[in-house]
Amino acid sequence: MQELATAHPAYGFRKLLSCLRRKGNAWNHKRVYRVYKLLKLNKKRRGKRRLPTRVKQPLVQQQELNSSWSMDFMSDSLASGNKFRTLNVIDDCNREALAIEVATSIGAKSVVRTLEQLIDWRGKPKTIRVDNGPEFTSADFTLWCEKERIGIQFTQPGKPMQNGFIERFNGSYRREILDSYLFFDLDEVRQLTNDWIEHYNTQRPHEALANHTPKEWPLKKGSGNMENLTSLARPDQKVYHIPTS
Repeated sequence: MQELATAHPAYGFRKLLSCLRRKGNAWNHKRVYRVYKLLKLNKKRRGKRRLPTRVKQPLVQQQELNSSWSMDFMSDSLASGNKFRTLNVIDDCNREALAIEVATSIGAKSVVRTLEQLIDWRGKPKTIRVDNGPEFTSADFTLWCEKERIGIQFTQPGKPMQNGFIERFNGSYRREILDSYLFFDLDEVRQLTNDWIEHYNTQRPHEALANHTPKEWPLKKGSGNMENLTSLARPDQKVYHIPTS
């Protein structure tokens, strides 16, 4: 029985008993079950979660807003030691910070809810680039993307730089906010984060954008105009009118 259980870890007692009887063993099922328990095979075992094969997704500079978004999670802790997570979302075209959700727990349903709120004022992305975290491989997220006709670009396991745009963004957020302040509650994290997002999008020069800000970049590249930049402002965000000269 131990050999069968090792070779087929997903088999339960009835399946193992059937295999033993196919080998010509006519033992009583009660006796076999006693052995099954003595071997501690009756304890629930979690099989290793297997991911489907992922194809390499090269990073490509997007030419239009909402062509591709990137998402990732980060974690930190309050002064009390309680941990919290952040869900970071950016537009790959101009590296604009679209959202940083802060909470003690962020599941797949929360991810979907955040994206729905973004789509309401920003519009729908063609694709979203993510890693293989359980929130992104869950049925809630994948079925929602299928319903909304949004493509999912999964990075290969162990290849974080295939999501390099958000990784760089995470580094900036880590250095400038998470590692720079001692937080006492989540409201404090949210307030500092919202102020940082506004500064990041409208005032902070970005080297990858020729030292323009994310809000300036669409104007320089011709992928946006002042009208649609105003319409794409977050509801709680001031709109800075940028000179075009």
